[in-house]
Amino acid sequence: MTRTLPFLLLFGLTATALAAPPSVTIDTAGRLYLAAGMREQVSASLDEMPQRLQRMFQSGSHHKLDAARLAAVSKAAKRTFRIDVFEPSALAAFAAHLDPATVEKTLAFLASPTGRRMVAADVALAKLDAATTAAIADGKLAAPASARRAALFQRIATATRATDSAAEVYMTMERSLAVGKAMGYGLDLKDARASVGGKTPPPADLLKSLTVPLERYVAYDYRDLSDADLRDMLTFFESPAGKTYVNASLDALVAGYRSMSRRCGERIGESWREIARSEAQDATEPAPNPSH
Repeated sequence: MTRTLPFLLLFGLTATALAAPPSVTIDTAGRLYLAAGMREQVSASLDEMPQRLQRMFQSGSHHKLDAARLAAVSKAAKRTFRIDVFEPSALAAFAAHLDPATVEKTLAFLASPTGRRMVAADVALAKLDAATTAAIADGKLAAPASARRAALFQRIATATRATDSAAEVYMTMERSLAVGKAMGYGLDLKDARASVGGKTPPPADLLKSLTVPLERYVAYDYRDLSDADLRDMLTFFESPAGKTYVNASLDALVAGYRSMSRRCGERIGESWREIARSEAQDATEPAPNPSH
């Protein structure tokens, strides 16, 4: 399972194991990627990225952005937040953090009745509209759950690293957009990275703000699965193969979103630099003489 939950999409991985497992081929990783419904889930998340990025840039700006700069953000997002930009980096990272035994055991789980129901639920959740996903996050839309099922949902959220992975992807996007934008303005890579700082762990307040919404997503996602299905999922995700799979799939998300975000930031920086040049040129041109 990959946690491309709609808040997003904002998901990824912090550290994996101390020693990386032997990697598999890109083709083998691709088989698992498709079996898990990852392409469908990521693709479903990308349509709203132009609006999401506009909100991100507006909230992070010290002054209101004008229409030209907001339009540049939207245009860049449409050109770069695409599945064909996401997949090369994502599949390379996925393959690098998998091993043959994990692939075999994960494919077997995904082919089981529980695995098929889980993937179908994940894909359906990823395709929900923004209003519905917001209602889930706010607790306005939820399926009744017993204390026993609520405990199972919390364990699944923990086993799939929903909270810390969401925070890491969000921060990866912010850093990559900022670096790309700085490079688009003409800074070299070293200066661009220095301008936004290095990699830091997700702040505690971000993790705290994501925990409850993501647990709600998990509960809503698997509301129609039986208790037996939930226990089968936990058995897999808490196994060595399941842990490796979760880490590898989340690493893939981070790599893919980093690639899209960096490219998007570069285009935004280039566009904003051209806008600034045009504004500067207009400001220096002499005003027309009203007598002529």
